[in-house]
Amino acid sequence: MTVYDYSMSTVAARAGTEVDTAYNSMGIPIYMTNNYLFDNVSGGAEACRSPEFGDCYTRVSNPTNNELGKAMASLEGCEAGLPFATGAAATSTLALALLKSGDHVVCDDTTYSATNYLFSTLLAKYGVEATFLDFTDYEALRAAMRPNTRLVFFETPCNPTMKVIDIAEVAGIVKACGGAKDSGATGGDGAKDSGATGGDGAKDGGATGSDGAKDSGAEDSGSNGGTITVVDNTFSTPFITRPKELGIDIVMHSSTKYICGHGDAMGGILTGSRGLIDTIMDVGLKNLGGTASPFNSFLMLRGLKTLELRMERHCKMAMAVAKYLDGHPKIERVYYPGLASHPGHETAKKQMSAFGGLLTFELKGGMNAGVTLMDNLKLCALAVSLGEANTLVQHPASMTHWYVPEEARRASGITDGLIRFSTGLESTDDILTDLEETLKLV
Repeated sequence: MTVYDYSMSTVAARAGTEVDTAYNSMGIPIYMTNNYLFDNVSGGAEACRSPEFGDCYTRVSNPTNNELGKAMASLEGCEAGLPFATGAAATSTLALALLKSGDHVVCDDTTYSATNYLFSTLLAKYGVEATFLDFTDYEALRAAMRPNTRLVFFETPCNPTMKVIDIAEVAGIVKACGGAKDSGATGGDGAKDSGATGGDGAKDGGATGSDGAKDSGAEDSGSNGGTITVVDNTFSTPFITRPKELGIDIVMHSSTKYICGHGDAMGGILTGSRGLIDTIMDVGLKNLGGTASPFNSFLMLRGLKTLELRMERHCKMAMAVAKYLDGHPKIERVYYPGLASHPGHETAKKQMSAFGGLLTFELKGGMNAGVTLMDNLKLCALAVSLGEANTLVQHPASMTHWYVPEEARRASGITDGLIRFSTGLESTDDILTDLEETLKLV
């Protein structure tokens, strides 16, 4: 029995503590090395062909990175996990590993700007066609599916509008239209899922390694013509939503955000079946090189230790801020899944154990009023990114999503007056006071 056979809380707190057999350190060492010594030529040849036989070169495999992959796979209820240098590297490597000219992608119309650009512009150069639509319109999604649809990608809650998409509904539609036969839910010594979405009750084996479940990479990677579903779970984290349990094949994170939690390291993660993750590593990561820094993976493992506690604090503050703004006379609209007025509130209650640490809102004075607010806040920091100890506020239309075409941006709900608010770990009263005093200037 290893640490990965326990509940989610224990996995997050103890990930990496069983690695150092030389000195019995309670913390995982940071393996800052490019290459690894082989016992003999045959052993070196095996390691160069597959990390299953040992580490060869850190671009492909590294003990610190591997441990982060195991931890995230376990938390997401998946068989395997693969860290990357950034979330954008994870998404682009996945796409380049699994797609080819002539394939079709269906993507929700509200995603992170780099994701939108990847599917709408970059992959179009290589003959991959993408259809963008609102995934809460399930009939439109069903109609968009084609025989050559290879990938279905979405976020929930969406960045930055906080739209909530029914994960199980989307997964069901895709499977009915020809989804991948094997999402890696069963087999071998892989993940044990309890069906819980968070808290101490969930039992997750999920550890990866040479003893993990072995799927045939050909069938599992979708070469049977099946469509692979991918959910970006960055905004929720596995302590709030577990997409794999709702029928999703691959769960993606920008671990730069809540997983890290301290605003001091960038990273990305993909988790899924052994076959899919091995394919993405063999075809994608090994040849494209978006490899995570072992030091950053160490910082992510550090972040996991407090992830559950931080998410509780983020969510509590976000609810308080959302309720305050929702009743303020100068606020036009608040978008937060925890409010009963949110159109996705019932779906959120069904698939989320809490409502997240992010919200967006619009002021009645439009963009000018929003600029006045953002330029005069004292404690809330004007900066991009999210999921840090600091409360962060930013203007998506001119900052994170500036290069999304204006027509597409507006159609997805990213208006010029929208403000994104990422709650931190400060005193909720202090943040509310900062907002109250600054709104007097608007």
